Amino acid sequence: SGTWLLYLPCTWSIGLATEPGCLPDWHMLSLFGVGAVLMRGAGCTINDMWDRDYDKKVARTASRPLAAGDISTFHSFVFLGGQLSLALCVLMCLNYYSVVLGAASLSLVITYPLMKRITYWPQLVLGFTFNWGALLGWSAIKGSCEWSVCLPLYLAGVMWTLVYDTIYAHQDKRDDIIIGVKSTALRFKEDTKQWLSGFSLAMLLSLCVAGMNCNQTFPYYSAVAAIGAHVAHQIYTLDIDKPEDCWKKFASNRTVGVLLFIGIVLGNL
Repeated sequence: SGTWLLYLPCTWSIGLATEPGCLPDWHMLSLFGVGAVLMRGAGCTINDMWDRDYDKKVARTASRPLAAGDISTFHSFVFLGGQLSLALCVLMCLNYYSVVLGAASLSLVITYPLMKRITYWPQLVLGFTFNWGALLGWSAIKGSCEWSVCLPLYLAGVMWTLVYDTIYAHQDKRDDIIIGVKSTALRFKEDTKQWLSGFSLAMLLSLCVAGMNCNQTFPYYSAVAAIGAHVAHQIYTLDIDKPEDCWKKFASNRTVGVLLFIGIVLGNL
């Protein structure tokens, strides 16, 4: 699921940057797909390196290779070097502006895992990190960012991440309290649904602004409406105290991203 959630904002951005009447560039979509797999892998490696002492104490993560002691820190550095080198090869296929913009995201990728030690809002930092593709996809096609479209699209992605990752964090809240890490799930507690509703509204508004700023048509707004209904149903039926329900709702967010991409493609034809 994580790889999809990283990849989908790239597809939205590539789709919106496509010339009217055309389908999105399949070569670019594939390139970003490979990049998403590599960077998601690198992110997991970095996360596991920072968290190896925490992971040992949580049932769900105790079997991760670093936490379980199956591989050494040195070997994980070598592995990470390989992942980042391959990701750099993908990035170098893009224009100069996009190479610089892509490289700038690395500071977020490296620091995100530390955030749960210092703030109750690590999900917000994950949002900034995971939706970088909403900026990068556009610049890869156009040569630079059109901020009137890219910023609202990026903001919509950040709000979306706050929704799905807060739901995800509710799975681990008992363990998190014991080991002393923070999350929006622990910050919002019983008010979670009100917060999620607010984030969802901000996301839908931002998507409408992005759409208006690049002259999107009816299929796009239909997709935004469908997303609104999907997310409303997620929040309404969510049981924050049932880990299996949290997982199910979290995983269903791939549908949200795919719906928007379909809306963008159809709206552009």
